[in-house]
Amino acid sequence: MDDFAKERVQELRKQRKRPNRYDEVGLFSGMLFCADCGHVLYQQRYQNKNRKQDCYICGSYKKRTRDCTAHFIRTDLLTAGVLSNLRQVTEYAARHESRFVKLLIQQNEIGGKRKTAAATKQLEQAQTRIAEVNRIIKRLYEDNVSGKISDERFMELSADYEQEQRELKDRAAALQEELSKSQAATVNAEKFMGIVRKHLAFEELTPSLLREMIEKIVVHECSYDENGTRRQDIEIYYSFVGKIDLPEA
Repeated sequence: MDDFAKERVQELRKQRKRPNRYDEVGLFSGMLFCADCGHVLYQQRYQNKNRKQDCYICGSYKKRTRDCTAHFIRTDLLTAGVLSNLRQVTEYAARHESRFVKLLIQQNEIGGKRKTAAATKQLEQAQTRIAEVNRIIKRLYEDNVSGKISDERFMELSADYEQEQRELKDRAAALQEELSKSQAATVNAEKFMGIVRKHLAFEELTPSLLREMIEKIVVHECSYDENGTRRQDIEIYYSFVGKIDLPEA
């Protein structure tokens, strides 16, 4: 097993999958989170002579630990929505793999060769100027010691250069962080693509498939339009890359 596979297995083992009251582990157990309070959603089942219902609701609402609403979502509708999104992602990746990887990088960090090259050039310029300012400050100190410039003039000039140096170092640190994130985005895109390749021909949702491909699903409260039609949004955060916004066909 390679390092990436070991890393992913360890992550999956960390996810808590508790049996529900029916001694079963729900398909989405531990993966659903409330968009408003952040609490995990719990699986609920209701059955009477008129109907049978399987759903998830916000844990804060269920336990009354915080002021939140139910965020009620039916399991069958949730399953259909997640299945549809997974198929869209895997089918697009199968047809346009290189374009898909590029899309993941661009959506997660600065992305793109031009932006990365520009940031690299700016970092090199900042580092060159930092070294130059260091030499100037050193010469000023030597000139002050030898009496070529007065103490007052030395303090004035050195303060200006030291301020410039601080600003340059802050800028260089920000650029370095930006580049590090860009490199991480590329690595993470390749990691996710490795998972996608394994599941291009999946037929149904399984706990192992979900937990390998998806980090979490955020569930919003439902709303109704002027016609009384119910609408509910979910946000799917995929492993390593977060949300994926595919281009419209």
